[in-house]
Amino acid sequence: QVQLVESGGGLVQAGGSLRLSCAASGRTFRSIAMAWFRQSPGKEREFAAAITSGGNTYYADSVKGRFTISRDNAKDTMYLQMNSLKPEDTAVYYCAETRAGITIRAGAYDDWGQGTQVTVSS
Repeated sequence: QVQLVESGGGLVQAGGSLRLSCAASGRTFRSIAMAWFRQSPGKEREFAAAITSGGNTYYADSVKGRFTISRDNAKDTMYLQMNSLKPEDTAVYYCAETRAGITIRAGAYDDWGQGTQVTVSS
């Protein structure tokens, strides 16, 4: 019901910054929470950050203090500001939406974006 389009990925050197965007369309008023997940080759998709409709935010320990998730409801857009990037942050980043309670479990999310590649060089 919700379509998600991601943008903002690219190449950056270690220590640099990127801002990812996820534009949502459709029945966004039903959304309970949105989240960012990431996946590297050969690894499982892992939770990075999430934000509820009420503005509460949650972060994985691996990104806490470096990444900031935000949401602009007027534009139906979610952002992930990534600072102090490390090579281990290299992954395809996906945005996701759920109409259930917030969770770090990827299987609980209802809609997903196509993913955007983030590559951090050492």
